[in-house]
Amino acid sequence: MFQVKFWGSRGSVPVSGPEFVKYGGNTPCVEVRCGEDRLLFDAGSGIREAGLDMLSDGTAQVDLFFTHSHYDHIIGLPFFKPMYHPSIAVTMWSGHLHGTMTTSQMLHQFVSPPFFPVKLDICKASLNFRDFKAGDVLTPRPGITLRTFPLNHPGGCIGYRVEWGGKSVALVFDLEHKPGTIDPVALEMMTDADIAIYDSAFTEAEMERYCGFGHSSWEQAVKLAAMARTRKLVLFHHAPSRTDAEMGLLERLAQEHFAETVAARDGMVLTL
Repeated sequence: MFQVKFWGSRGSVPVSGPEFVKYGGNTPCVEVRCGEDRLLFDAGSGIREAGLDMLSDGTAQVDLFFTHSHYDHIIGLPFFKPMYHPSIAVTMWSGHLHGTMTTSQMLHQFVSPPFFPVKLDICKASLNFRDFKAGDVLTPRPGITLRTFPLNHPGGCIGYRVEWGGKSVALVFDLEHKPGTIDPVALEMMTDADIAIYDSAFTEAEMERYCGFGHSSWEQAVKLAAMARTRKLVLFHHAPSRTDAEMGLLERLAQEHFAETVAARDGMVLTL
C-alpha cells in the first residue's frame, strides 16, 4: 500500500473557526506510507494528531523529514507524543541548513527554554538525527528512495520525491517561482509523478504583493502538472486567511485547467 495522508495543509499559522472546517487549519504535516513503513514530512501543528494515530497503531519506528525550519513547519514537534515513548525509534532528517547547522543542533535549539519549558533531552524515544545536502539520494528503509532537491525559499528548503514500488510522490513546498517562468526544479520533481503536492499559497494576482515571501500559485501548479505529465495534483500550503468557500472556488478553477486536481484537506487520504 502506497498512501498519502494530510495531517496539516495550511501555511504560515494554524487557523480555526467555522469558515475553515472543510479544508482544515493545521500547518504542514504529510504522511507517506510505503507498505508498513511510515514517513512524515514536516512537523507543523498537524503532527500532533499524526503522533496520536501512531501510538494507537503500535508504530515502533518513524522517519521525520524536514523541508525547512520556519515556525509553521516545526511548531507541532514538541507535541509529537511518540518522541516521549521509550519503545519507539524516531529518525529526523534535514538538509536545508547543510554546512551551517546540523539536524541535532536545530532541534535541540528549538525544543529548549526560553522557547519551550523543557529540553529535547526529556524525550524517552530513541532519537536519531540524519544530515544530508540537497541533491543527495536517501534510502531510509529498504526499497524506499527519496530524491532531494533545493527549492527557492528564504533560508533554504528541501523538496522530496518519494519512490517506492514503481510509484512516486513529489512534495514541492515551500517554493517561489519567478513570474513568467517555469521552475526547472519543480518540473523535474513532478515529471511523471503519480501525485505532486505543490505550494499554492497565493493566486497569480497576489504574487506581486507577496514577492519574496517564498510561495507559489495554483496557476503555476496546473501549468507544471500539465507539462510534467503528473497524474494527480494536490494544492497545498493554503493561505491562513483562505476560507472554505474561497478554497472551493480555487479548487474548481484549477480543475478547469488540470482535471486531476484536488485541494489538500486535513485528514484527506490518497491511495496509489
